[in-house]
Parts: sequence; structure tokens; C-alpha cells
Amino acid sequence: MRILSGKLGPVGAGIAGVVIAAAVIIMGINGFRYWDHQRTEVARDEAVTAAQRTVSAMFTYDYGSVDTELPKAADNLSASFREDYLKLITQAIAPGAKEKQLTVNATTQAGGVVEAERSHVVVLLFLNQVTTSKDTPQGTTTGSRVRVTLDKTDDRWLVDSVNPV
Repeated sequence: MRILSGKLGPVGAGIAGVVIAAAVIIMGINGFRYWDHQRTEVARDEAVTAAQRTVSAMFTYDYGSVDTELPKAADNLSASFREDYLKLITQAIAPGAKEKQLTVNATTQAGGVVEAERSHVVVLLFLNQVTTSKDTPQGTTTGSRVRVTLDKTDDRWLVDSVNPV
């Protein structure tokens, strides 16, 4: 009768308090999960865009300006990868491009996320490269797939590795 008349009593009030506290905790956990999921989705989108832009710049060059073009792409690489990339340009890519008079245009055809966290994303890119040289002025087109690892540093996505698949 007491419940029907609107009086819960100490036990009923305790039960109601526990139910309300549990509901607040569950809503908080679900809210955090939703927020975390949204942040990961944003990371996925930003990282794919950064990977496409950076990898295209890394693989596009002209023999006449290779020494200035390719190092610009290094601005979007992690410190350790930047060192290796700049060494590769200096020791192999630039001399070969000049010797064979290579012009390479790399474009990303598609990209997708392999794995993602808020500050670390792995992307698979499908690239087409059109290469012309003094020996083949009509050009040749080659397709390739690369696995790109990116890490977010100071609100920027930096490429940490590029590996052929």
C-alpha cells in the first residue's frame, strides 16, 4: 500500500538511487564509446587523405627538378622515415632520373583503411605511375599497391613507412 500511495520508504529510495546511478554510469560509458568511435572515424578519413597526398608526392618527379621536388614530400614524413627517404633520393632516385631523363607521375586510384586508432592508421593505396624517359617517350603505365603507416603528431598525419604489397 505504501508504494501505491507514493511513499517508497528507505529501501525503495535506495533501490531507486542504485538504478539511477547505474543508468548514469551506463550512459557515460556509452557516451565515451560513441565519442571514441567518432574520433577514430575522423582519424580514418584524415589519414587516407594525407596518405594519398603524400605518397603521390613521394613518387612524382621530373628529372629536371627531382632534387627540389622530392625533398618537399619529406615534410610529411616522420623523422626516421624522412632520413631514409632523403638518402634514397640522393643516392638512387635523383641520379637514375637524371641519367635516364625520367618523368614519373604517380596518382592514387583508391585507398582504404587496414587498421585504425585515433593516432595510428595503416592504409592500403592503389597507385598508377606513368613513366616517360628518353628511351620510351610515349610512356609506360604501371600499377602498384603500397601499405602506408601513418602516425598523428601535433595534429598532423605523418607517413612513417611505405611498403609495397
